[in-house]
Amino acid sequence: MLKLPIPVSRALRKLGHDIKDARRRRRIPMAIAAERASISKPTFIRVERGDPSVSIGSYATVLYVLGMADRLGDLAAPKNDPVGLQLEEENLPQRIRGARKQKLTKDK
Repeated sequence: MLKLPIPVSRALRKLGHDIKDARRRRRIPMAIAAERASISKPTFIRVERGDPSVSIGSYATVLYVLGMADRLGDLAAPKNDPVGLQLEEENLPQRIRGARKQKLTKDK
């Protein structure tokens, strides 16, 4: 079994629970949701439990079936990465110099 950091396990369980709640709010039976996602019902059950052994593609397809896949592409977007943005800001140059002008030489 894959040993995950505790925060990762919690996040996956929360994702699975949130997917289950979203499906139930839409009143979509599990069998129909699994069929639309082209996965088996047991795999769908594992998605709703937040099982880490299920492929990210299965999670993404289930989110698509629920109409929630648009946010998936923004998970690691720069706007959602405050640490990366801060590190980038710290590495900005202190000053910017203009391009040097090169002397033109005339042919003799």
